[in-house]
Amino acid sequence: MDEKEILKFWKENKIFEKSLEKDSPKGEFVFYDGPPFATGLPHYGSLLASVAKDIFGRYKTMRGYHVRRRWGWDCHGLPIEHMIEKKLGLKSKKDIEAMGVEKFNQACREVVLQTADDWKNYVEKVGRWVDFDNSYKTMDTAYMESVWWALKQMWDKELIYEG
Repeated sequence: MDEKEILKFWKENKIFEKSLEKDSPKGEFVFYDGPPFATGLPHYGSLLASVAKDIFGRYKTMRGYHVRRRWGWDCHGLPIEHMIEKKLGLKSKKDIEAMGVEKFNQACREVVLQTADDWKNYVEKVGRWVDFDNSYKTMDTAYMESVWWALKQMWDKELIYEG
C-alpha cells in the first residue's frame, strides 16, 4: 500500500473517528495544540511540527486516554491585517477607515476561511488526525467570549494584577 491508499482506507473506514470513540479507561488527556496563523499555506516547519504534535495524540490514545485533537486557527493580530493591507494597497489607519472597517474585517475573514480549506488538504495528506469539523477560530464570537470569561474568573480570584 502507498500513502494514498492508506489515507483513503483511514477516511473510508473512519479510523480517526473510531479512535475517538474507543474506551478511554484513563480518562481525558488534554493536549493544547497551538493554532497556526491563517495567513497562508503550510511550510516545511509547520508540517514538521504538526506531525510531531500528532504523535502525542496517537500515543496517548493507544495508552488508554481520550484525546480530542480539535483543530484551531489563530485569526487575530497583525499577520492577517498586514496581508490584507498589502493586498488592497492600504497604507494607514485612515485608508482602512475610508474603505470601511467592516469591509476590511470581511476581507480578513475571507482570507482566513480560504486558508483553512487549503490547510485541511495539506494536513490530511501528511496523515495527521485532527478534528476539522469542530475546529475553532479565534475570530469567532464564542471563542472570544470564552477568553473574556476566563480572564474574568482570574480577575475575580486576584490572579491578574498590574506589574
